[in-house]
Amino acid sequence: MTIRTTTKSSAPRGNRLALAVTLSSCAAFHSTTTLADNLWDLSLADLGSIRVTSIASGTQTPLDKAAAIATVITAEDIEAIGATDIDQVLETVPGLHVGRSDQAYSPKYTIRGITSTYNPQTLMLINGIPVSSLFVGNRGNIWAGMPVKAVSRIEVIRGPGSALYGADAFAGVINIVIKDRNEISGLKAGSRLGSFDTAAAWIQYGSTLKNGLDFAFSLEGETTDGWKETVSSDRQTVYDGLTTSTASLAPGAVDTMKKMLEARLDIAGENTRFRAGYQGRYNVGSGVGYFEALDHDGRIRSERFNADYSGRWNTADGFWQFEPRVSYYQGTQEVEKNLRLLPRGTVFPLNGQLFTDGLIGNPGNREENARLDLSALYKGFDAHYIRLGAGYVWSDMYEVTETKNFTPFFTPRPGGVESVSDTAEVYLPEQQRKNSYAYVQDEWKMSRRWQLTSGVRYDHFSDFGNTVNPRMALVWAPRDGMTTRLLYGRAFRAPSFAELFVTSNPINLGNPKLKPETIDNYELAFSHQVNDVWQYTANIFQYRIKDFITFVPISLTQLQAQNVGRRKGHGVELETEFNPDYSVRLLANYAWQKSEDRNTGEAVGEAPGQEAYVRCEWLFRPDWHLDSQLTWVGKQKRAATDNRPAMESYTTVDLTLRKRDVLKNLNLALSVRNLLDSDVREPSPGPGPTLPVPAIPDDFPMAGRSLWLEGQYRF
Repeated sequence: MTIRTTTKSSAPRGNRLALAVTLSSCAAFHSTTTLADNLWDLSLADLGSIRVTSIASGTQTPLDKAAAIATVITAEDIEAIGATDIDQVLETVPGLHVGRSDQAYSPKYTIRGITSTYNPQTLMLINGIPVSSLFVGNRGNIWAGMPVKAVSRIEVIRGPGSALYGADAFAGVINIVIKDRNEISGLKAGSRLGSFDTAAAWIQYGSTLKNGLDFAFSLEGETTDGWKETVSSDRQTVYDGLTTSTASLAPGAVDTMKKMLEARLDIAGENTRFRAGYQGRYNVGSGVGYFEALDHDGRIRSERFNADYSGRWNTADGFWQFEPRVSYYQGTQEVEKNLRLLPRGTVFPLNGQLFTDGLIGNPGNREENARLDLSALYKGFDAHYIRLGAGYVWSDMYEVTETKNFTPFFTPRPGGVESVSDTAEVYLPEQQRKNSYAYVQDEWKMSRRWQLTSGVRYDHFSDFGNTVNPRMALVWAPRDGMTTRLLYGRAFRAPSFAELFVTSNPINLGNPKLKPETIDNYELAFSHQVNDVWQYTANIFQYRIKDFITFVPISLTQLQAQNVGRRKGHGVELETEFNPDYSVRLLANYAWQKSEDRNTGEAVGEAPGQEAYVRCEWLFRPDWHLDSQLTWVGKQKRAATDNRPAMESYTTVDLTLRKRDVLKNLNLALSVRNLLDSDVREPSPGPGPTLPVPAIPDDFPMAGRSLWLEGQYRF
């Protein structure tokens, strides 16, 4: 039986030239590995040589027998994709779409149509540890992407994962695994130049120290002016039409510039490991503006630091394996240059007040959390693996700052831009959250052909109470190369601090009475290795969401977070891989989903109903690779309150030419993204109680054609 790789399928619909360009450059080598039906007969070394995941159950398992629908994208896949950021990688996963927020164009990782304003329903992990922001529940509004040179693999669960990962593993889980000494091995350095005045450089070093410890270090930096696509009108355009002002900067370009610094350290002994990471994002532009009014001056920054220490010990009898881990995370958000929510010379329409210097609001915050996790795996039974776990998380939004030049009634402050930190006017009070949890999971090999994974997790939160989340996965392998899985899982999302505690805000208010969102998900999945060169998978899913949190109008100008949403959805995901010979590899996938509001029967919208992806890899000469991919994103329906027509589908094509050992130890790559310069746009928010029309009616423009050249040298 061959273990498949996963990535997005081609559609007959779309640009014929785009499809022809992609199919004409099929490429690359892919080896297959035979796997015994009894997974537990394999060593970790054997498992590591094939495509496996540990994100589904905590135990390393081949993808077709995992207790969840999982995708694993390796460093080799990332290289073939020609990706420079994880957003480009994640768009290749079936059922996962990377959209954009109005907050600095922050990415929204929408899985199976489940999303909201800040996209907190998708949990992101780095080396298995959450990097969620307490403030809005996502990665942070100033996430600004993540470079990929230090990434070993990306594991994605589509569907609930709270039984193992707790809060926010709602629509899915993304785990980014960083390279260790074995993958770096020696000294490497590289650089990249490309469109939008982009320049990047990195250095990596891996070695075994004299004391026997494995050491790996990676440092990567990038600066870019970002793409400059035009927005024809914005919120201020609407306000100008309602008042005497002519302040709008539209038509004008979006601001997507940024600087990034990424550092990773990994030190591992025989039974222990220490890892640390730093993510700095500086001079980040405001996209279309934080109030959907163009702001060419505002700049914001964020910093994230994480560290963890873990161990693994077995008892003398070999029955117990213990894995304790302690970790720490700190994140900040700071304004570098004043954020103008509305531009200079604006007249606020509700009261006719003139703001000569614009409407300025500069929110900042600092947060930290510490985690203690203990898991134990018992292998003393003949047919069971019992996994037990418990932990404690302490989280603290310990500093909230804000300066602004307007009062809660949208009148100018007498002193201009003034600090309201530590006053009743600050946008968010400083708060703490404590979470304790325990879980149990049983992996039961019922027979040679049947396996059942079941488990349950209990969580207690200091600010809203308790939640219990079960899961079940029944795996049947009727014959070698064929697997059927029946899956059920429940998950929850803890309300963010913005949804719970915001008390002094002219538009959005929190609600301390919120309950967590919950989802029940059912799936049926089928995998078939037809022969040595062809394999395919298919799965269908259905989910129901209760207590969905959204902001609803409570007055002419204000909205409050409330548990009013009930949603349901269903869909199909198909994947295939074809390897006709050692030099050619073709991967394709297709996803269809439909989600609707159970209260109204209306489509939820704000996510593609269909997506398709195809990638061809071709080793056309020794050490020469030509990799191409086509991505098709189908129509995106609007929210029920938005009467604009659905967004049209779009198709993009990317090409990457790679040459190994151009000179000894020197690799070069040339890549073109969006080769056909398609007009790619992501949906902007619709009208709301404070604005009768969409602020950005023509949606959020994305990058056009871009080109980059990259070189890497191994010393």
